[in-house]
Amino acid sequence: MSKSAALIELSEKERGELEGLSRRRRTAQGLAQRAQIVLLAADGLQNKAIADRTGAVENTVGKWRRRFAEKRLDGLLDEPRPGRPREIGDDEIAETVRLTLETIPKGATHWSLRSMAEAVDHAPSTIHRIWRAFGLQPHRVESFKLSTDPLFVEKVRDIVGLYMAPPEHALVLCVDEKSQIQALDRSQPVLPMRPGQTERRSHDYTRHGVTSLFAALDIATGRIIGKCYRRHRSQEFRRFLDEIEAAVPKNLDIHLIMDNYATHKTKTIRNWLAKRPRWRVHLTPTSASWINQIERFFANLTERQIRRGVHRSTRQLEAAIKDYIETVNADPKPFRWTKSADDILASIKRFCFATLQIADKQVKIARTSESGH
Repeated sequence: MSKSAALIELSEKERGELEGLSRRRRTAQGLAQRAQIVLLAADGLQNKAIADRTGAVENTVGKWRRRFAEKRLDGLLDEPRPGRPREIGDDEIAETVRLTLETIPKGATHWSLRSMAEAVDHAPSTIHRIWRAFGLQPHRVESFKLSTDPLFVEKVRDIVGLYMAPPEHALVLCVDEKSQIQALDRSQPVLPMRPGQTERRSHDYTRHGVTSLFAALDIATGRIIGKCYRRHRSQEFRRFLDEIEAAVPKNLDIHLIMDNYATHKTKTIRNWLAKRPRWRVHLTPTSASWINQIERFFANLTERQIRRGVHRSTRQLEAAIKDYIETVNADPKPFRWTKSADDILASIKRFCFATLQIADKQVKIARTSESGH
């Protein structure tokens, strides 16, 4: 008979520390997972359910559950291992992490292994181990943009509602255009892949014109309605809407999800839509293209057909795009939307609060630095 799982009861202080470890970005991944295991155990979950939620093995869940029951928070730390003792102390490690997070080197925008090693007088390999343990990557940077749309919340709830619970007797279409797709040919022949060597191509290219793809994604089936035009004005967009109108059975309503691009809001388009009561428009928030599922299709198209394609004319490029759409439609697979509107808004709220806290901290550091001068 298997051993019964250790009962976990947390004080408010312990729960707060565990939640901090599980969320803090600089917490080592293993320690964050252990904290999450204990939190779920305290909520009454069995080891198997915890393993499913955290991605850990069931025996591992049981191990850290028992360790916490015996030694509390200290039980989540790795036990000392045999071997050469480390040459850098806890205080030096903490100072290295602080310097990495709160300062920048003179004459540079971010720390490198060598510049930090020189600053703290330790080997670059030691700095690498510290950064790896705390999940620090000063050489990397990611970009973000928050929507300033005053109706952001309402639009997110509207569109995500269509994804999670599509209306009956209706077709939900995500529509947009991928404009200015270039027909590119390499200046020298492409050298094909062979054993031990990747495909090689010259870095320079020759342009042979551009085309624009108007596309609509049926969220229920994953099928694509697509058409290429040499320009992307409201006239072309209206002609593309005619293509959709002809392709959709008359007994179905059409819910159109699209962005606020000027081409979509001209008088011609507004008049066209006003004459067709079965069409209902849902505008995405500004600077929130991620909510339109057609962008995922465009990303796949770019990755699998356009980026490495060799096209000596716009006609060849358009034929390649048409071939890709036909391939997708031969075995369509819808994208699966998993996050509810509440999940998305809660995530953005956490990000905003974290950003404000970091901004406040940077301001305080800057003021302290100025007063020091």
